[in-house]
Amino acid sequence: MLAIAVLVAIVLFAPLIFWLAWNVLDFAHAVGLPELGFWGIVLATAFLVVGWLGKVLITGIVFLVNPDWFANGRALVHWPEPTFRNFVAVALLALLASRPHAHAHARKRSYRRDG
Repeated sequence: MLAIAVLVAIVLFAPLIFWLAWNVLDFAHAVGLPELGFWGIVLATAFLVVGWLGKVLITGIVFLVNPDWFANGRALVHWPEPTFRNFVAVALLALLASRPHAHAHARKRSYRRDG
């Protein structure tokens, strides 16, 4: 039951954290990208928290649904200014991108007989 509550909390709070960093703290404009709507935030959040195969799947879905998004040439991405607001935004995005479950794999012990 606790695991389900944690999963629901992650599903609800992760997009909220991304929205806070991207739109409210204005990190999108700090790096030269547009603000995102609801589904953009959901996909970007999922992109940060899933593994490699999930990233490929999300990229493929975005490319199939709206291929102009990759080639519209409107975004001029640049490094953000070193402000506290941008630091907080990057820290929040890094929090989402860090996957503690990636390090939770059980370590296998090698049962070797000595002698």
